[in-house]
Amino acid sequence: MKRREFHQAAIGLGTAGLASFLGSTSRGEEAPPQEGDWYMEPPKKLPVRRFDVVIAGGGTAGVVAALAAAAQGVKTALIEAKGYTGGTVTEGGTALHSFYNLWKAFPGVEKRQVIRGFPQKIIDRLLSLGACSGHAEMEKGFNYDSVCTAIDTEMYKLVTMEMLAEAAVEMFLNTMVVGAIRDGNRLLGAVTESRAGREAFFAHSFVDCTAYGDLAAFAGADFTEPNDYAVANSIGLANVNVEKYYEFLESHDALTELARGLRSGQDGQIVRLEGRLVNLPEDFRREATEIGMSTVTTTVHDNYFMFIKLNLKLPVSPTNRDAVTWAELELRRRQARAVELFRKYVPGCEKAFIARTAPRLNIRRARCIRCDYDVTREDVLEGRHFPDEVFVYGFHDMAPRYQIKDGGTYGMPYRALCVSGLDNLWCAGMLITSDYVAHMSTRNTVCSMAQGQAAGTAAALCAQQKLTMRDLPYKLLRQTLEKDDVVFES
Repeated sequence: MKRREFHQAAIGLGTAGLASFLGSTSRGEEAPPQEGDWYMEPPKKLPVRRFDVVIAGGGTAGVVAALAAAAQGVKTALIEAKGYTGGTVTEGGTALHSFYNLWKAFPGVEKRQVIRGFPQKIIDRLLSLGACSGHAEMEKGFNYDSVCTAIDTEMYKLVTMEMLAEAAVEMFLNTMVVGAIRDGNRLLGAVTESRAGREAFFAHSFVDCTAYGDLAAFAGADFTEPNDYAVANSIGLANVNVEKYYEFLESHDALTELARGLRSGQDGQIVRLEGRLVNLPEDFRREATEIGMSTVTTTVHDNYFMFIKLNLKLPVSPTNRDAVTWAELELRRRQARAVELFRKYVPGCEKAFIARTAPRLNIRRARCIRCDYDVTREDVLEGRHFPDEVFVYGFHDMAPRYQIKDGGTYGMPYRALCVSGLDNLWCAGMLITSDYVAHMSTRNTVCSMAQGQAAGTAAALCAQQKLTMRDLPYKLLRQTLEKDDVVFES
């Protein structure tokens, strides 16, 4: 049985049948006979938890979705597979892109902060703790981004967990979504697994922020798996000299990006650097290319490179467990080689060591869930706006090759967050948008955060008023988003 067939079979069983289908053997139960390569688990009653809104995935989008839902006064649950919140923001280790339009690349264009709301509240909290560079203006590379917003990844975990607790969001960490309970076009519940056992989370509204569309896939939503982007794992490198790395890049005429902001409590310090690989020493360039190493780094601490990235192109789907297992080992081998490169070639890095790794590789593009609207490259690059948009955004990760027209913004339609074929499931984050060029904008961290605020708000309003997602009045949604400091162009 193929995975999609498994999902469909589970759906067909209905509420009662699914509990049996997904049941697990408790201690002391006698196992039924095994047939061939299959083992049929015995029936089991699942404990049910009830909420107004359930957010699956406590990463980049999920944290903001939960904060936004809870702000409307509804009972909100956040389910996260790892023991902390933050997702790609913390595991990728790079700066957040971008709270602003690309004004610096377009002389005469107004500087505007286009993402505020709950994403900015998180930044404000980090700044109060000295755990963020602030929105540091780019001095070089401003045709890529106008600002660099670097964060302390470990403090981001703490800050977001504290904010969720203060908002009365019930967090369920170390808990995986492993199934869905569906009745017609309604999602009734998410089935989870943890050390506490298997449970079912019932709610009026659900938001899939798992990055890989796990809940939507289990619920039978249509999706594609393009597998057209490398997977990655990044490291934090300690015992380094940031200024000497800057001099190293400058001495080879390789410096392409530079930003100064808050670092170790002092303003005006280097917080972002990137080098042009082709200009660096031949052996360094050759070995860095072999291991897929990027020369960009960000930092908010002295003597620390927060972000050194290694890329790997998988030959099969990044949701393939066996392929990902191999990739995890290969990328850690590459991390070790990256440290050797810095020790050998970069002054001030002779005694560098790995201080941080991501707990698992980062997959920027896995499942793309089919929604009521699919954002296109033309929508993004032409700066199109929509009558049902829920925020605006102005950054593209393939800049300067691709930029949003005239340093402006495009709008995110509400429809782009509504999962097709279901009445009460939204999605937010890198699981939307099938077009590769458009996805290189919509999957970015700050855009994902803004999607989370929109989806979480909509889910809460629908729960309050007992509405389906498509019956929610846009005027009410927009008014609520504006009240919570979301920016619109008109």
